Amino acid sequence: MSQTNRLAGGGLIDRSRVLTFTFDGRTYQGHPGDTLASALLANGVRLMGRSFKYHRPRGPLSAGSEEPNALVELRDGARREPNTRATTAELFDGLTARSQNRWPSLRFDALAVNDRLSTFLTAGFYYKTFMWPRSFWEKVYEPAIRKAAGLGRLSMQDDPDVYDKGFLHCDLLVIGAGPAGLAAALTAGRAGARVILADEDFRLGGRLNAETLTLDDAPAADWVAAILAELASLPTVRVMPRTTVVGAFDHGVYGAVERVADHLPVPEPGMPRQILWRIYSRRALLCAGATERPIAFADNDRPGILQAGALRAYANRWGAAVARRVAVFTNSDDGHRTARDLHAHGLEIAAVIDVRSDAPRSPDYEVLAGAQVVGTAGRLGLTGITVRTADGGTRKVSCGALGVSGGWNPAVHLTCHQGARPRWDAAIAAFVPGPDLPPGLAVAGAAAGTFSTAGALREGAAGALAALADLGVAATAPALPRAEDAPAGITAFWHVASDAGRAWLDQQNDVTVKDVKLAHQEGFRAVEHLKRYTTLGMATDQGKTSNMGALAIMAELTGKPIPEVGTTMFRPPYTPVALGTLAGRSRGDDFRPRRLTPTHAWAAEQGAVFVEVGTWMRAQYFPRPGETHWRQTVDREVLAVRSAVGVCDVTTLGKIDVQGTDAASFLDRIYCNGMAKLAVGRVRYGLMLREDGMAKDDGTAARLAEDHFVVTTTTANAVAVFRHMEFCRQCLWPDLDVQVISTTDAWAQIAVAGPRARDLLRRVVDPTTDLSNDAFPFMACAAVTVCGGLRARLFRISFSGELAYELAVPARYGDALVRALMAAGADLGVTPYGTEALGVLRIEKGHAAGNEINGQTTARMLGLGRMVSSKKDSIGAVLSRREALDGPVPLRLVGLRPVNPADPVVAGAHLLARGAPTTAASDEGWVTSAAFSPHVGSAIGLGFLAGGEGRIGEIVRAVDPLGGTDVAVEVVVPHFVDPDGEKLRA
Repeated sequence: MSQTNRLAGGGLIDRSRVLTFTFDGRTYQGHPGDTLASALLANGVRLMGRSFKYHRPRGPLSAGSEEPNALVELRDGARREPNTRATTAELFDGLTARSQNRWPSLRFDALAVNDRLSTFLTAGFYYKTFMWPRSFWEKVYEPAIRKAAGLGRLSMQDDPDVYDKGFLHCDLLVIGAGPAGLAAALTAGRAGARVILADEDFRLGGRLNAETLTLDDAPAADWVAAILAELASLPTVRVMPRTTVVGAFDHGVYGAVERVADHLPVPEPGMPRQILWRIYSRRALLCAGATERPIAFADNDRPGILQAGALRAYANRWGAAVARRVAVFTNSDDGHRTARDLHAHGLEIAAVIDVRSDAPRSPDYEVLAGAQVVGTAGRLGLTGITVRTADGGTRKVSCGALGVSGGWNPAVHLTCHQGARPRWDAAIAAFVPGPDLPPGLAVAGAAAGTFSTAGALREGAAGALAALADLGVAATAPALPRAEDAPAGITAFWHVASDAGRAWLDQQNDVTVKDVKLAHQEGFRAVEHLKRYTTLGMATDQGKTSNMGALAIMAELTGKPIPEVGTTMFRPPYTPVALGTLAGRSRGDDFRPRRLTPTHAWAAEQGAVFVEVGTWMRAQYFPRPGETHWRQTVDREVLAVRSAVGVCDVTTLGKIDVQGTDAASFLDRIYCNGMAKLAVGRVRYGLMLREDGMAKDDGTAARLAEDHFVVTTTTANAVAVFRHMEFCRQCLWPDLDVQVISTTDAWAQIAVAGPRARDLLRRVVDPTTDLSNDAFPFMACAAVTVCGGLRARLFRISFSGELAYELAVPARYGDALVRALMAAGADLGVTPYGTEALGVLRIEKGHAAGNEINGQTTARMLGLGRMVSSKKDSIGAVLSRREALDGPVPLRLVGLRPVNPADPVVAGAHLLARGAPTTAASDEGWVTSAAFSPHVGSAIGLGFLAGGEGRIGEIVRAVDPLGGTDVAVEVVVPHFVDPDGEKLRA
């Protein structure tokens, strides 16, 4: 349990407190401020994972979110969290962590045998191997791939934590809280602008936390603390640590993930685990810093080989050493900074290997100028390196850690999320943000290619001033501290040329220099092809540590400069985002909002069984004591409507108010049948077509006044029809005086159907309204009052084929209305009925619904061809008359009844002629809707049949291959009840 590699002093951790945690079942100790990776390194643990393809031993490569290797599982049970970067996981007391992608253990992984087979598992092997024999794909290849896929394991239990979403607005969004970001936030905050400062780290300060730099001759940490204290005191500044800006979207919108409780064992009650913020910014300044890139050389993936900047970050920030004897391999001055810092911490510097012949010397350790690392040793961790010296000789250097510095890549990712491409900057041998940035976004500091601290401070303040000037906000630059301002000294060097061993580029996906050469040899030279052929950059780090080296190697192979070879583009998210975070609270019952009808509470009191209909919860049926099967209940409800009276909540039907002097003309163009001459006080059934002539929706249009219509739509298409109307109003006919508004939620609507419907309504509707058949005939409508003066609307329309009405009142009175109807109709046998009975009633009557109007049917198929008026133009009318829509034998809507009343009729069954083979070529139609009809005494159905109009009385087969049924059915007219409409006009 001793922290063998914890440095005696220094770091930004709290050494006064000890935290206990476990890794692979073994107990270790760390301190507040540690990450899991820094704590494990302090305890002498370098081996933390295995690579994906070859299962090679891997330790951390970095100290930040670019980490490709040290992926672990955190926590136990339902809170198990796979694929977490140990380099960013904040240590807390009791943390449980496990390595992943290994069996049976991390030190001995049986699947490491893949490494012995690497000759056969090179880049693109899957494209060649899994093609033959063809029969092996489903039986051998796919099962094996699925079993091997993935890294971590899910708990397969419901996540007990809560995730949330939120919205923020600001004048200036500062992304990154390093020196540039802090200077920018301070400048804008002092000017009174609304500022959001977001940083992915739990400790703000960026690279200042990892360096031994001074600002105004004082430790950089002191300046950071003072700035953060001032920012906290400014009322218009919001500081957001543990917040990663993951995407840049249109109109200045940025997505950000705040890890609110990831650093706690269990979130506090009511506290979300993570929040996905949608940040609306007027301007944004990217100060995200840069990522150090490795140099590829033989066996450069052993645990203990890290970025040089990560080595000094672990020492300076966390007081942790990867090993007591360290070497550095570099092509720039930055590697020497690492050596100096580690030496100051008392670590032994075995050597600094610098590829430059004019490398700076040091009196404290050996510097090998013009040298290269050509090999390494150590099975589960680095024990030594092989160096090729400037004179061509080789020597062995014993060390437990090697810091590699190949230069720094500015974090340009967010600048590319809207299609802008970065540009090449030869001075720093890296891509920097291009000129076509997302609107409102600017870049400062290392993200813009300025690597000195003083330069970052200047650019951060200047970027804030420029953004505020665009917004008309007066601001002045703050007094900036004195800081180092040394230029970046670098010689571009990407890999060590050698035929011995494999040099690794993408350490998570096991992509080597040889893989890039193979891609070049086989013609996959475009960067997009290179990526997909080798899987380069497809790891969780999005190629942050691997892409640049691979592009440089491809440039060498093709003889082109790197800018001409190009780079792949970056897409959101910047770092992986948990699916739970994207879902937020939209899970379980909250997966989508449930809309309750105004009579929901009353229906629940009656014991109703509910069903989801789109976003609505509707009463499906109302069981009574003694009914043991839902069919008994539905049959009773159907017969009650046919013999007496029933009530059903139909509030979910779309209701759209259409008003204006041109309302009638507008609807005349929307519907294929005529609406312009509809009389006030009358209702008309309407059919709406798509632009291609296919049926879109059906419903009714009731004219309450010359300039006022109430249109109803099907429940499923309520939103789609309203959007369609708005599009037509705004874009097609903006000159019309018409307004549309959805009133679906504003009115409760109750259907009252059955022979005694008029008797019941007379007890509820105020006597000022004459409900006689002559005064209020079929398809009439009127504004009425009910229950002593409550305003209402009454429509005499029938979905059941019976005498029927629909009564609408303001939604808040819906519950009271249904209770009044039930009380008033007790002696009339009033019965509530649900959607199941409603479906049976409409099939018995032959009414088309969503099953028939499904986007692939025409008015003629529905038997409504004559509704498409030839006297006027309307959307879809012309194209609906295309002869090819019907085909040689047109499909028509028919009714279907089994020859044997005991046989079922199954929706979805195919219709075939008797004696025809059961093949697709024999298919003559299909069953769209089916139900048991207590009125007919058997199952019945509606369907489309080729030549259906002329085949009434014919016997065909309804075949359901999946269900295994083959039933003889008689083709009948689709109206099983009252085909002449006498009941509904009574």
